[in-house]
Amino acid sequence: MSHVHVTRRYRFCAAHRLHTDLLSPEENWAAFGKCNNPNGHGHNYVVLVTIRSGAAQGTSALDRLDHIVSEKIVERFDHRDLNGDPAFAALTTTGENLVKVIWDILEPFLPAGSLYKVGVIETRDNYFEYAGAA
Repeated sequence: MSHVHVTRRYRFCAAHRLHTDLLSPEENWAAFGKCNNPNGHGHNYVVLVTIRSGAAQGTSALDRLDHIVSEKIVERFDHRDLNGDPAFAALTTTGENLVKVIWDILEPFLPAGSLYKVGVIETRDNYFEYAGAA
């Protein structure tokens, strides 16, 4: 059976501070620079979710995806501090970790094998992508 890959775009605004308790204040500053500001900073995130969609699924797959992403990702993270989210209790709120967290949140709610990849645009120059465990 052939598959079509469909990508949908979603947006949320969130704050975070790049910081880890595993490093000293000086090491955090050296690793994260101004992104380690104790007051944090924010981004207008763009999330790209790509699913494998069989031709027979049509728009129902996209409607379902929109509902799941809106409920599980946008409502959870929009206008929030990512550092306060339980998913980041043991993780630094980097783009690399965020894209994997989003994958891990979405994957159980989608039909098995349908989630193809997740991308996160954090800034004009920073894009992160995750396509599941190899």
